[in-house]
Amino acid sequence: MFRNALRQSSRSLTAVSRIGVRSAGIPAPFVAAPKHVRTYAAEAKAAPTEVSSILEQRIRGVQEEGGLAETGRVLSVGDGIARVHGMNNVQAEELVEFASGVKGMCMNLEAGQVGVVLFGSDRLVKEGETVKRTGQIVEVPAGPELLGRVVDGLGNPIDGKGPLNARETRRAQLKAPGILPRRSVNQPVQTGLKSVDSMVPIGRGQRELIIGDRQTGKTAVALDAILNQKRWNATGDESQKLYCVYVAVGQKRSTVAQLVKTLEENDAMKYSVVVAATASEAAPLQYIAPFTGCAMGEWFRDNGRHAVIVYDDLSKQAVAYRQMSLLLRRPPVVRLTLASKFLSPQLLFTFTPPLTPIH
Repeated sequence: MFRNALRQSSRSLTAVSRIGVRSAGIPAPFVAAPKHVRTYAAEAKAAPTEVSSILEQRIRGVQEEGGLAETGRVLSVGDGIARVHGMNNVQAEELVEFASGVKGMCMNLEAGQVGVVLFGSDRLVKEGETVKRTGQIVEVPAGPELLGRVVDGLGNPIDGKGPLNARETRRAQLKAPGILPRRSVNQPVQTGLKSVDSMVPIGRGQRELIIGDRQTGKTAVALDAILNQKRWNATGDESQKLYCVYVAVGQKRSTVAQLVKTLEENDAMKYSVVVAATASEAAPLQYIAPFTGCAMGEWFRDNGRHAVIVYDDLSKQAVAYRQMSLLLRRPPVVRLTLASKFLSPQLLFTFTPPLTPIH
């Protein structure tokens, strides 16, 4: 019995020694490792690679459905001007949209902030509100669908006749064509006023300044010229037609309503477009309205048709620009003379005879 006990103890010691050697990292050729141990080791080594591959596939499969837009925060707002922080890549004269739905145009690109002029009421914009870029410069609808309509400074209809359904849009501030693509003035404009047509005749593609004191009939002269184009637009010859764009800047709403009524009574709205930025609207809208009307008239020019535009009047636009300059802390206009009224040459030099021949 004693011998049997010694044999059993020696066997147990041998097994313990072999297990200890294997756990210490020394190879034990006479002891076979269980299969499940190797399986766990293989899975442990493959886990990081598998996770990284899954993450890589997930990242590659991500699609930006909504897109990422650069945003900013309103630092201060007042008098139609908002100071925005956080939009470092914004462009000059780019449209931005506030969380309240009000749109604005970036005018001052300063270090750390951007000066934005509002095209709506500043009461709707609050400090700390989110502002996002649109990536677009001011564009307005253009085309024959605007004939007979009344729009605001941004081309939105305000006559209650439904949407415009315009097929094309144009930038509001395009560079005027140079000298080479212009055609010579060789066709007259019949204003219907014998004194003007006989003494100082006006040609298609020519600029004319109507100057006078208050209540001397400046608007009446322009209105008569528009009404006189009825007989020319009644013909089927596009080379004889003259489409009219009337831009009312800084006038009373009642005055604009009376003018539109006169055009409708004389059946002149069929070939006319009225752009109205009244005195009750914000200064940025009065500033952009002439450019809006100019873009609408340029569509007729670029499509081989004739158009005439009436700015009534540009001095109100100069006053609006001065107001914006003071609020944006820009150098204001020192004096307001006849020459300094015309701030942008494209307003006056863009209307030329059609650049494409008329067939």
